[in-house]
Amino acid sequence: MRKFLEPFTLKNGATLKNRIMLAPMTNFSSDEKGNSTPEEIEYYRVRSQGVGTVITAVANVIEGGKGFPGEIGIFNDEQIPSLKKLADTIKAEGAKAIIQIFHAGRMAPPNLLPDNQPTSASAVAPEREGAVTPRELTGEEVDEIVQAFGDATRRAIEAGFDGVEIHGANTYLIQQFFSPHSNRRTDKWGGDVNERMSFPLAVIDSVNEAAKHADEEFIVGYRLSPEERENPGITMEDTLQFVNTLKKQDLDYLHISVQDFFAGSMRDESDTRSRVQLIQDEVGSEIPVVGVGSLHTPDDVEKAMEGGTPLIALGRELIVEPEWIQKVEQNRESEIRVDLSVDDRETLVVPQPLWDAIINTPGWFPVREHANK
Repeated sequence: MRKFLEPFTLKNGATLKNRIMLAPMTNFSSDEKGNSTPEEIEYYRVRSQGVGTVITAVANVIEGGKGFPGEIGIFNDEQIPSLKKLADTIKAEGAKAIIQIFHAGRMAPPNLLPDNQPTSASAVAPEREGAVTPRELTGEEVDEIVQAFGDATRRAIEAGFDGVEIHGANTYLIQQFFSPHSNRRTDKWGGDVNERMSFPLAVIDSVNEAAKHADEEFIVGYRLSPEERENPGITMEDTLQFVNTLKKQDLDYLHISVQDFFAGSMRDESDTRSRVQLIQDEVGSEIPVVGVGSLHTPDDVEKAMEGGTPLIALGRELIVEPEWIQKVEQNRESEIRVDLSVDDRETLVVPQPLWDAIINTPGWFPVREHANK
């Protein structure tokens, strides 16, 4: 039997039926109020049938933290019935339901925000074309956002989710506070590498305070990106210090966000060691690490796990092949799809907004012109 089909028990006692997670991926398919549409619900239902855990797309904890059109909302209590429907759908298929919570910070498109003004740790624009300079958050606003993560966790609990994943990766607000590029603050939220951990740690504390009202198997995970390209930016040395602090928090796993599990440094081409493996080697004996990134086949996943990484998230792979796990279980590995055609949307149960993004973003997915005859 493939190792990734074995169950895994987290330190809080929650048992995942296998080691494969659906990676959190934006699908642009909630309505304007942040409620899940039938199309989005069905997309998750189909992909919850094989994996041990589903981590949803990001959900914004305040209205001013929205990062994508069609994003799940978790910023007011009116969204709880929709969130409950999403959680119930995932759990009914046998998977753990984890909702990813975040604030986009300076990466938020102005047209999605109530006041058209992105905010961040400091008034420093991201290094990308057409970037908007954010407004620096006041100390009071920072406190409110920390509280908003706790409030979002309460809503997740009331909706019946099995856990939350704190999104501290992919250049969004929590990462912006950790980054020396985006955080130039001189108050308690800024400074050296240890002081820049203050906001992420405050968010974790806020989430865990809310999680005291859930049962003890409620899962709290944390996602991080190991490095940034910017100078100054997050280095691997910074991240190894950070994960040694994170392992001491009340967290159930660390999810390492990279495009390719086996890829080396984005800052130093001569450093070809896997970022995920470096973190696994550093703290994996003390906190479970989730690996991700371009692991298309069962053999790819097994190879990634050889270094001790116990959990693997699959993203694009489970869009291209919703039955990835079932085909492994049924000895049909040769039938696992590794690409898709422009005609496959309904077969693969992909919401139209996500499908449009897949088809119109060259290089993101392996796309053929037509289905195999």
